[in-house]
Amino acid sequence: MNKKMNPQLLQFAKSMRHAATDAENLLWQRLCAKRFMNLKFRRQHVIKPYILDFYCHEIGLVIELDGSQHGTNDAIEYDAERTKFLEALGLTVVRYWNHDVLGRVDVVLEDLWQVCSELKNTSFIKEVF
Repeated sequence: MNKKMNPQLLQFAKSMRHAATDAENLLWQRLCAKRFMNLKFRRQHVIKPYILDFYCHEIGLVIELDGSQHGTNDAIEYDAERTKFLEALGLTVVRYWNHDVLGRVDVVLEDLWQVCSELKNTSFIKEVF
């Protein structure tokens, strides 16, 4: 798909995996190695020009974790543009606040379970018909 990926972008994504936030590390513990609904998630996955926090190709799901810096007007506008771009590719984007992941991970995972279940059912129906 991305045969000519910018090597600097890939290197930056790799460095971001090593500098993950506490919220990213906590969620990754739940998602990695197909621990969540037997789905394969990637972290800091590149879809040019963006680096996604978490991505599941199988169901076309992007998970973004947002810290307080995402509450500014500029960040809200940037995130909206980013979401619009990804949705135009047919992906579903969900966002969770870092403090919710850290303080209420069970609630986040319950919501994520709902989203993934719906996407799994939708992708199954597309395959059948």
